[in-house]
Amino acid sequence: MAKTAPTWEKDGYTLRLARKEDAESYYAQNYNPLDPEVAYLTGCKEHFTHDEVVSFFLRCIDADDRYDFMMIAPDGRIIGESVVNEIDWELRCANFRIGIFHSAERGKGIGSWAVKTTRDFAFETLQLHRLELDVFSFNPRAERTYLAAGFKREGVLRDAILDGEKYADDILMAILEDEWKALKAAENQ
Repeated sequence: MAKTAPTWEKDGYTLRLARKEDAESYYAQNYNPLDPEVAYLTGCKEHFTHDEVVSFFLRCIDADDRYDFMMIAPDGRIIGESVVNEIDWELRCANFRIGIFHSAERGKGIGSWAVKTTRDFAFETLQLHRLELDVFSFNPRAERTYLAAGFKREGVLRDAILDGEKYADDILMAILEDEWKALKAAENQ
C-alpha cells in the first residue's frame, strides 16, 4: 500500500513525503559531503558512499514502519528531513528525528515548524499514542525546540556518548497522545 501524507508549506519552504525520485538529489545536495556539524549533532559518521545513502533512502520509501518527509527550500533544494520511524503499530508508538543539513537554513524557524508539523501528523493521521526521541546534551538548541513542541524529558543516559574526548549525556524525551491533545486544545483557544 502506498503511503500518503499532505504537503505543508511555510514561508516558501515545503515539507512533503519523500519520493523515489528524490534519492539522487538527497545524496548530492546533503551527503556529498555531509556537514560535519550535522554529523556531530546527530551522532552519525561524516562520510557515506553514494550507494549507502541511495539504497537506504529507497528502502525507507517502501518501509511500512516509517514516514520520511523532505524539507524543500524555496529554490527547490532538499535541505533536511523530518522522520517518524520505528513505528510499532500495535503499541502505537514511534521514534522521531529531524535534521537540517545546511547551516544557512538553521535559525529560521523551519526546524521548529517541521517538528510541530510532523508531530501533528504522527498523532492526527498515524493515530500514535507516543512519539519519542533522544537528543544529545551538547545540542541545547534542539532540546529547546522539542520542549517548545510539547516533548518532555523522561530520562538521561549519563555519559552515554563521547563528545570528542569528553563524555556527554543522551537525553530521552517523548510526548504522549493526551499531552498533544491538551497542547492543541490550548493552541486553538
